[in-house]
Amino acid sequence: MRTFLFSIGIITLIGAEILRVYFIMPFPGSQQKETIDLAYFLHNNINYFRILGFLLIAYPFIAFFQSDSAKAKIIVSFLLVLYLVVFYFFNFRFLADKMFYQPTLTLFAKGPANKIQGKDLVLGVSIDGVSKAYPIEIIGYHHQVRDTVGNTPVMITYCTVCRTGRVFSPLIAGKDEHFRLVGMDHFNAMFEDATTRSWWRQVSGEAIAGPLKGKVLTEIPAEQMRLDAWISQHPETEIMQPDTTFNEAYAGLKNYDEGKSKGDLTRADSLSWKDKSWIVGIQLGMDAQAYDWNELLAKKVLQDKVSGIPLLITMENDSASFHVFKRDTLAFEFNSSSSTLQDIQTRSTWNLKGQCIEGTLAGKQLPVVQSYQEFWHSWRTFRPQTTTYKSDTKL
Repeated sequence: MRTFLFSIGIITLIGAEILRVYFIMPFPGSQQKETIDLAYFLHNNINYFRILGFLLIAYPFIAFFQSDSAKAKIIVSFLLVLYLVVFYFFNFRFLADKMFYQPTLTLFAKGPANKIQGKDLVLGVSIDGVSKAYPIEIIGYHHQVRDTVGNTPVMITYCTVCRTGRVFSPLIAGKDEHFRLVGMDHFNAMFEDATTRSWWRQVSGEAIAGPLKGKVLTEIPAEQMRLDAWISQHPETEIMQPDTTFNEAYAGLKNYDEGKSKGDLTRADSLSWKDKSWIVGIQLGMDAQAYDWNELLAKKVLQDKVSGIPLLITMENDSASFHVFKRDTLAFEFNSSSSTLQDIQTRSTWNLKGQCIEGTLAGKQLPVVQSYQEFWHSWRTFRPQTTTYKSDTKL
């Protein structure tokens, strides 16, 4: 009986510690199934499992050590040491917030003081005339960076496994909430708020477990492009600088921008419509559309309708900076030599900010549409209703 109780107790202790982390970290087989409710239950009730486990092993433990069996003492001691090892690794090494830290110092620079290269990708935010750029190879490590743009608090987030950059307001019911990285769900980063301990998806800002389940953070418009392209649009922009405390961690994301990361989770597939292929995603209302990155690179300009709204999707000559606009009834051609657009109807010339700079429509501005670069596996997982762009679509 004591052997049975000890076995059940040690399995409870070790199993609970492992499963609590297994379901919310990228272990083999952990991210493909709907286990978030179980993971949340284990995470919030781990101490009860620990108490139960220790109660189950208490009597057998004493009995074994009062016996004359050296073999029993060795086995029991080994299993307890094994539990302590598991406890250490799954509480201090494998937890997301023990692997990825927020910056200790958030520094910004502009002009000659800036250390970020023009070819680096950034997530750009502009509010009330104030513009800031956040390099992806920096925020990709931190997963979230808290800042203020103008007078607006912002939560800059990035998940390198999904290639998703999102900016949210951290306000919940008017309160400036604090979040920590808690793990991932379906390979997407997941945050826990400090007040209710609800879990929030990075890709959508939606609470998927906890008291606030179903609530959604307010998304703040942001654009991804090369830094030099962002500066051309926002000459006075401030640019986030590396926190030297994390230089080694940043080095691990070197070449992530170009899709040359060697890790299985963060690598890019050069072919189209594979799990790790890049797409440009747009959602308007309940309709979502995905555009093949390779096709956009080749054609430079794609024209489409989503939810009945005519759209223009274009790629700059740097093959990294993309833009999406509402085009009303206009149709466009792209001039790669001048990096400008020309509408077919009036032959007016437009820049890549969506501004008409010459011709009949000079001074007009095309409205910007929120768009994202993302891994295909992520986009189709979190927007299962998505359709894919077909170049022969009737406009």
